[in-house]
Order: sequence, then C-alpha cells, then structure tokens
Amino acid sequence: MVLEELRERFQPQIARLAKPFLAWSPSSLSWVALALAAGAGATAAAVRATTPLLFLAVSGLILLSGLFDVLDGAVARRTQRSSPRGDLLDHVLDRYADVFLVLGIAVSGFAMPWLALLALASLLLASYMGTQAQALGQGRLYGGLLSRADRLVVLAIAAFLEFDWSLPWPWAPSEPWSRFVWHGIGFTVIDVALLYIVIAGQWTAIARAWRTYSALPASAPTATDPPAPGAPPP
Repeated sequence: MVLEELRERFQPQIARLAKPFLAWSPSSLSWVALALAAGAGATAAAVRATTPLLFLAVSGLILLSGLFDVLDGAVARRTQRSSPRGDLLDHVLDRYADVFLVLGIAVSGFAMPWLALLALASLLLASYMGTQAQALGQGRLYGGLLSRADRLVVLAIAAFLEFDWSLPWPWAPSEPWSRFVWHGIGFTVIDVALLYIVIAGQWTAIARAWRTYSALPASAPTATDPPAPGAPPP
C-alpha cells in the first residue's frame, strides 16, 4: 500500500486541483498543511473519550492536510519555483505535522499512548531513511509499505470509523472504546491503525535502510575512482 506510486497516474487531477493556488507560494501551502495537521491533532486531543463525534472533524482535517501537502509540490513544479530551501521546509513541516497529529491521537482517550508513541517512532524512522538515502547520493526513497500519504489515509479512515461507530447505529458497539477484544485487551479502530503503522513503518524503514546500504560502496573511493552515479561532488 504505497499511494506515492499512484501519484503519476493522478497528475492531471492534481494539476486541476492546484490551478486555483498557482498565485500562492509553495511554502505557504506547506504551512497550511501543517496548520491543518496541528488542528487535527488538537481536535483529536479534545475528544477525551467523551465526544467521539469530533473524529469526523479529525478525519476531514487529516485529508485536507494531505491534500495541501500534495499541492505545495504541484504548485512549485507548475510555476517553476522549486528550490532546495522549499524542499527542506516541506520535509521539516511534514515531520512536525506527523508529531502534532499522532500526539493528539495519543491523548484522545481512544488510543493506547504507548502504541501511539511507537507509531510515531516508526513513521519518523521511515521518513528519515528516505531522506538519508538522498543525503548519501542515492536519491529520495519512497518505497516500502508506508509512505506519508498511506499513513494519512489510514489515520483518516480510522478516525472516520470511530466517528461512525459512535453514532447510535444498529452495528455500533455498546462500548465505543473497546471495538475489538483480544485476550481481554480492548482495541479501538485507532489502535488497530496505529498497530499497522508500527509494523508497516518499521518494515519500510528497514527496507529503505537495506536498499541504501546495499547501493553504497564497501569502502571509501580513492582519488582515482570515478564518483558514483548521483553522488554529490567532493
């Protein structure tokens, strides 16, 4: 499940969505994405197991944050305003957005805090391995089971399900904070999503690290060795 692989297929749709924002600076769109993610985290933190209807707002804010995260790059390319500074800012704000969102979910009352912290560590490690490959001249890595788009969609769906199952539907459980029980331990939908992020995130981080490690030379090149393809100049 790597939605990044589908980005090229949906470029025409992304271009149409970006058209109203061409006058914006790409960096301002990155800041909007961060603000929306922080809003999602703050709204999740306000749930506190008593107002699960707020999860509808959480789901919507997560999806909007992901949309603006896509639009900043699309606008930068369309208006030829891509720059190393903009790329760095986008990566930095994405990591802060991840932190705000997962920490908000951790204190929502619908998640095991330790599981949320493990999920946060996993997604940060997965992102780090992708950028570390780029720093070593191997190009930015997006492979693995969990891209940033994947985890945003997973969390948005989980938040929506928590909202939906908190309504008085016939299929709604009597105790919304214990959707699934395994050996006497109750799991919410949010917990299941976080567990997936932990497993898929670690798999992605290890796979990216191994791919980068395998592509690097076993020893430092000598002065007479030609530089590796894509490697920065000495």
